[in-house]
Amino acid sequence: MFCGVDEAGKGAVLGPMVVAAVGCDHEDILPDSGLKDSKQLSPEKRSRLYEEIAITCSIAVRVVSAVEIDSGRKSMTMNVLLARLHAAVITDLVPHLAYVDACDVIAERYGHMVTNFLGCECRVVAEHHADESFPLVSAASIVAKVVRDREIEELSKKYGEIGSGYPSDPKTVDFLSAAIQCSGKPPVFARRSWKTVGKMMAEQSQASILDFS
Repeated sequence: MFCGVDEAGKGAVLGPMVVAAVGCDHEDILPDSGLKDSKQLSPEKRSRLYEEIAITCSIAVRVVSAVEIDSGRKSMTMNVLLARLHAAVITDLVPHLAYVDACDVIAERYGHMVTNFLGCECRVVAEHHADESFPLVSAASIVAKVVRDREIEELSKKYGEIGSGYPSDPKTVDFLSAAIQCSGKPPVFARRSWKTVGKMMAEQSQASILDFS
Protein backbone atom coordinates (compact mmCIF):
# COMPACT_ATOMS: atom_id res chain seq x y z
CA MET A 1 0.00 0.00 0.00
CA PHE A 2 1.00 3.61 -0.55
CA CYS A 3 -0.74 6.71 0.75
CA GLY A 4 -1.10 10.47 0.56
CA VAL A 5 -1.31 12.82 3.53
CA ASP A 6 -2.68 16.35 3.89
CA GLU A 7 -4.45 18.54 6.41
CA ALA A 8 -7.20 21.15 6.59
CA GLY A 9 -7.52 24.02 9.02
CA LYS A 10 -3.86 24.58 9.73
CA GLY A 11 -4.18 28.36 9.77
CA ALA A 12 -7.68 28.62 11.20
CA VAL A 13 -8.26 30.50 14.45
CA LEU A 14 -11.56 28.73 15.20
CA GLY A 15 -12.28 25.02 15.11
CA PRO A 16 -10.09 21.95 14.77
CA MET A 17 -7.36 21.02 12.36
CA VAL A 18 -7.95 17.75 10.54
CA VAL A 19 -5.15 15.53 9.26
CA ALA A 20 -5.97 12.72 6.86
CA ALA A 21 -4.20 9.90 5.08
CA VAL A 22 -5.68 8.00 2.13
CA GLY A 23 -4.11 4.72 1.09
CA CYS A 24 -4.60 2.20 -1.69
CA ASP A 25 -2.72 -0.42 -3.66
CA HIS A 26 -3.51 1.02 -7.10
CA GLU A 27 -4.28 4.64 -7.96
CA ASP A 28 -6.68 3.57 -10.72
CA ILE A 29 -9.32 2.88 -8.06
CA LEU A 30 -9.45 6.60 -7.20
CA PRO A 31 -12.26 8.79 -8.59
CA ASP A 32 -11.56 9.79 -12.19
CA SER A 33 -12.02 13.55 -11.88
CA GLY A 34 -11.77 16.45 -9.49
CA LEU A 35 -8.91 15.34 -7.30
CA LYS A 36 -6.24 17.72 -8.56
CA ASP A 37 -8.58 20.70 -8.22
CA SER A 38 -9.72 19.92 -4.67
CA LYS A 39 -9.30 23.50 -3.42
CA GLN A 40 -11.63 24.78 -6.15
CA LEU A 41 -14.31 22.14 -5.63
CA SER A 42 -17.71 23.02 -4.25
CA PRO A 43 -18.59 21.50 -0.85
CA GLU A 44 -21.13 19.28 -2.62
CA LYS A 45 -18.53 17.94 -5.08
CA ARG A 46 -16.05 17.35 -2.26
CA SER A 47 -18.65 15.41 -0.32
CA ARG A 48 -19.42 13.20 -3.32
CA LEU A 49 -15.73 12.49 -3.87
CA TYR A 50 -15.27 11.83 -0.16
CA GLU A 51 -17.91 9.10 -0.30
CA GLU A 52 -16.22 7.51 -3.33
CA ILE A 53 -12.80 7.65 -1.65
CA ALA A 54 -14.18 6.15 1.58
CA ILE A 55 -15.60 3.18 -0.35
CA THR A 56 -12.49 2.37 -2.40
CA CYS A 57 -9.57 3.41 -0.16
CA SER A 58 -8.23 3.05 3.37
CA ILE A 59 -8.55 6.23 5.43
CA ALA A 60 -6.97 7.46 8.66
CA VAL A 61 -8.04 10.75 10.26
CA ARG A 62 -7.03 12.85 13.26
CA VAL A 63 -9.29 15.68 14.43
CA VAL A 64 -7.12 17.99 16.54
CA SER A 65 -8.97 20.45 18.75
CA ALA A 66 -7.97 24.06 19.40
CA VAL A 67 -7.09 23.09 22.99
CA GLU A 68 -4.79 20.31 21.75
CA ILE A 69 -3.11 22.65 19.27
CA ASP A 70 -2.52 25.32 21.92
CA SER A 71 -1.15 22.69 24.31
CA GLY A 72 1.18 21.26 21.68
CA ARG A 73 2.55 24.66 20.73
CA LYS A 74 3.75 25.21 24.29
CA SER A 75 6.48 22.61 23.76
CA MET A 76 6.98 22.43 19.98
CA THR A 77 6.65 24.39 16.76
CA MET A 78 3.62 24.01 14.54
CA ASN A 79 5.76 22.17 11.99
CA VAL A 80 6.83 19.58 14.55
CA LEU A 81 3.24 19.16 15.71
CA LEU A 82 2.14 18.61 12.11
CA ALA A 83 4.97 16.17 11.46
CA ARG A 84 3.85 14.12 14.47
CA LEU A 85 0.27 14.10 13.21
CA HIS A 86 1.27 13.23 9.67
CA ALA A 87 3.36 10.38 11.04
CA ALA A 88 0.43 9.19 13.16
CA VAL A 89 -1.99 8.78 10.25
CA ILE A 90 0.70 7.14 8.14
CA THR A 91 1.40 4.69 10.95
CA ASP A 92 -2.33 3.89 11.14
CA LEU A 93 -2.28 2.69 7.52
CA VAL A 94 1.20 1.06 7.55
CA PRO A 95 2.02 1.79 3.87
CA HIS A 96 5.40 1.18 2.27
CA LEU A 97 5.40 4.68 0.67
CA ALA A 98 3.77 7.95 1.77
CA TYR A 99 3.45 11.21 -0.14
CA VAL A 100 3.20 14.19 2.21
CA ASP A 101 2.41 17.85 1.64
CA ALA A 102 5.51 19.52 3.09
CA CYS A 103 4.88 22.03 5.89
CA ASP A 104 8.49 23.21 6.10
CA VAL A 105 10.13 25.62 3.65
CA ILE A 106 12.63 22.82 3.03
CA ALA A 107 10.54 19.88 1.86
CA GLU A 108 13.25 17.26 2.30
CA ARG A 109 13.81 18.33 5.91
CA TYR A 110 10.12 17.97 6.61
CA GLY A 111 10.15 14.48 5.12
CA HIS A 112 12.93 13.47 7.49
CA MET A 113 11.00 14.95 10.41
CA VAL A 114 7.91 12.89 9.60
CA THR A 115 10.04 9.75 9.17
CA ASN A 116 11.54 10.21 12.63
CA PHE A 117 8.07 10.06 14.21
CA LEU A 118 6.81 7.02 12.32
CA GLY A 119 5.78 3.85 14.10
CA CYS A 120 6.30 1.71 11.01
CA GLU A 121 8.75 1.21 8.17
CA CYS A 122 7.78 3.58 5.38
CA ARG A 123 9.50 5.76 2.81
CA VAL A 124 8.26 9.36 3.03
CA VAL A 125 8.29 11.70 0.05
CA ALA A 126 7.54 15.31 1.04
CA GLU A 127 6.84 17.99 -1.56
CA HIS A 128 5.35 21.46 -1.55
CA HIS A 129 1.88 21.58 -3.14
CA ALA A 130 1.85 17.78 -3.17
CA ASP A 131 -1.93 17.84 -3.59
CA GLU A 132 -1.33 19.17 -7.10
CA SER A 133 1.18 16.44 -7.98
CA PHE A 134 -0.10 13.28 -6.30
CA PRO A 135 -3.74 12.13 -6.60
CA LEU A 136 -3.58 10.39 -3.22
CA VAL A 137 -2.57 13.63 -1.51
CA SER A 138 -5.43 15.36 -3.32
CA ALA A 139 -7.73 12.63 -2.01
CA ALA A 140 -6.39 13.17 1.52
CA SER A 141 -6.99 16.89 1.11
CA ILE A 142 -10.62 16.23 0.20
CA VAL A 143 -11.13 13.91 3.17
CA ALA A 144 -9.57 16.43 5.57
CA LYS A 145 -11.63 19.31 4.16
CA VAL A 146 -14.92 17.41 4.32
CA VAL A 147 -14.33 16.22 7.89
CA ARG A 148 -13.37 19.72 9.00
CA ASP A 149 -16.32 21.32 7.21
CA ARG A 150 -18.62 18.98 9.13
CA GLU A 151 -16.94 19.92 12.41
CA ILE A 152 -17.39 23.63 11.62
CA GLU A 153 -21.04 23.02 10.72
CA GLU A 154 -21.64 21.39 14.10
CA LEU A 155 -19.98 24.31 15.89
CA SER A 156 -22.17 26.76 13.96
CA LYS A 157 -25.30 24.83 14.94
CA LYS A 158 -24.30 25.10 18.60
CA TYR A 159 -22.81 28.59 18.81
CA GLY A 160 -24.19 30.47 15.81
CA GLU A 161 -22.56 31.45 12.52
CA ILE A 162 -18.77 31.31 12.94
CA GLY A 163 -17.80 31.52 9.28
CA SER A 164 -14.99 29.37 7.94
CA GLY A 165 -12.91 29.70 11.09
CA TYR A 166 -10.07 31.52 9.31
CA PRO A 167 -8.84 34.97 10.43
CA SER A 168 -9.31 36.27 6.88
CA ASP A 169 -13.06 35.60 7.10
CA PRO A 170 -15.05 38.66 8.32
CA LYS A 171 -17.76 36.39 9.76
CA THR A 172 -15.16 34.57 11.84
CA VAL A 173 -13.59 37.81 13.05
CA ASP A 174 -16.98 39.27 13.94
CA PHE A 175 -18.00 36.15 15.86
CA LEU A 176 -14.72 35.95 17.76
CA SER A 177 -14.74 39.66 18.61
CA ALA A 178 -18.33 39.50 19.87
CA ALA A 179 -17.60 36.37 21.92
CA ILE A 180 -14.62 37.99 23.62
CA GLN A 181 -16.51 41.23 24.29
CA CYS A 182 -19.42 39.26 25.76
CA SER A 183 -17.55 36.88 28.07
CA GLY A 184 -14.12 38.47 28.37
CA LYS A 185 -12.45 35.36 26.96
CA PRO A 186 -12.35 33.44 23.67
CA PRO A 187 -14.61 30.42 23.14
CA VAL A 188 -13.18 26.99 23.92
CA PHE A 189 -12.80 26.18 20.23
CA ALA A 190 -10.63 29.25 19.57
CA ARG A 191 -6.86 28.84 19.32
CA ARG A 192 -5.62 31.08 22.09
CA SER A 193 -2.03 30.88 20.87
CA TRP A 194 -3.00 32.63 17.63
CA LYS A 195 -2.10 36.31 17.20
CA THR A 196 -5.68 37.11 16.21
CA VAL A 197 -6.93 36.03 19.63
CA GLY A 198 -4.05 37.70 21.46
CA LYS A 199 -4.72 41.02 19.74
CA MET A 200 -8.44 40.90 20.54
CA MET A 201 -7.78 39.97 24.16
CA ALA A 202 -5.34 42.88 24.49
CA GLU A 203 -7.90 45.27 23.01
CA GLN A 204 -10.57 43.94 25.37
CA SER A 205 -8.25 44.37 28.33
CA GLN A 206 -7.44 47.94 27.29
CA ALA A 207 -11.11 48.72 26.85
CA SER A 208 -11.87 47.34 30.32
CA ILE A 209 -9.16 49.51 31.85
CA LEU A 210 -10.55 52.62 30.13
CA ASP A 211 -14.08 51.78 31.28
CA PHE A 212 -12.85 51.39 34.86
CA SER A 213 -11.02 54.68 34.68
